[in-house]
Amino acid sequence: MSMWMGYIVLIVLVGICAISLWAVWKLMHPARKPVLVTPDEEGLQYESITFRSRDQTVNLKGWFLPAVGSPKMTIIFAHGYRSNRLQHKVAALGLAKALVQRNYNVVMFDFRNCGDSEGRLTTIGLDEQQDILGAIDWCQTFCKGRIGLIGYSMGAAASLLAAAKCAEVSGVIADSPFSDLNRYLLDNLSIWSKLPKYPFSPLMVLAIRFIMKKNPQLVKPIVSIQQIYPRPVMFIHGDQDETIPCANSEMMSQRFADTFSYWKVPGAKHTGSYKLFPVEYTNRVDHFFDRLAGGHR
Repeated sequence: MSMWMGYIVLIVLVGICAISLWAVWKLMHPARKPVLVTPDEEGLQYESITFRSRDQTVNLKGWFLPAVGSPKMTIIFAHGYRSNRLQHKVAALGLAKALVQRNYNVVMFDFRNCGDSEGRLTTIGLDEQQDILGAIDWCQTFCKGRIGLIGYSMGAAASLLAAAKCAEVSGVIADSPFSDLNRYLLDNLSIWSKLPKYPFSPLMVLAIRFIMKKNPQLVKPIVSIQQIYPRPVMFIHGDQDETIPCANSEMMSQRFADTFSYWKVPGAKHTGSYKLFPVEYTNRVDHFFDRLAGGHR
C-alpha cells in the first residue's frame, strides 16, 4: 500500500510540475497581435524603420513619426505585455499624434516576439530592455536632440531598466509599472494562469527561469531607479488597477521624491489613464518632456 501511495505522490508531483511548465510556456509565448493600422490613417507622416536590439539578437520593426514643426526631442514608446506598438488599450497612436502636433518626434516599435518584430520569447522586461536600448541607438544615429521614454506596464518596467543603463535618456514616464518582477510573479501568476497560488506560483517562477535561461530577479525597476536618479521620472498609475497595484508606482516615486513625481489617476484601471483623461494626460506628458527639452527653466 505504501508503495502505491509513493507512486501516486510521484505522479501528482510530476503532474504539478508539468502543468506549471506548460502554463509558463504559454505566458512567455503569447499570441502575436498584428499591426492593422498605420499612422497615415490618422493623417500622420511616418517612416517604417527596422533596427537591431542592442544585444544584436533580433530585428525590430517600428515607425518614426516626425514632429510637425521643429522637434523639441524624440520620445520612444514602449508597449505592454501581449500587445504591439499600437497598444489599443492605451490608444497609443492617439497620444503619439498629439505629441507630434506639439513638436515631438515619436518612435513606436514592437518588442521582440510581438507585432512584426522577430523573436520567439517574451521575457517580461528582461530582454525587452535591450529592444529599447536598440531604439535609443537608432535615434542617436538618425535623430538629433534629447531622448525620452514613455512605457506602459511591462514596457514601463523595461523603460526604467533601459534608462538605468543609458545616460542619454533624459527622463522616463512609467505608466503602470511593477517594481519587482519576481515578487510580482509570486503574487500574481495565479491570476494570469488561473491556477491556485500554492503550489503553482513558486514552481512557475522556477519554470520561467528555466525557459528564459536567465534570472527574472534581475528585473527590479525599484533597484534600477537608483541609476536613473537624479534624472526625472514621472509615474502614472490608476487607483483601480487590479493587474499591477498602484502601490508599485507609489513606492518607487517616494524613493527620490525630489525629482520623481507620481500621478495617481482616480478611477483608472490598468494603463487606462489616457483613455479616461486624454487632455490632462497629454498636457502632463507634454509638460514633463517640455521641461526636459528646455521649454521651461
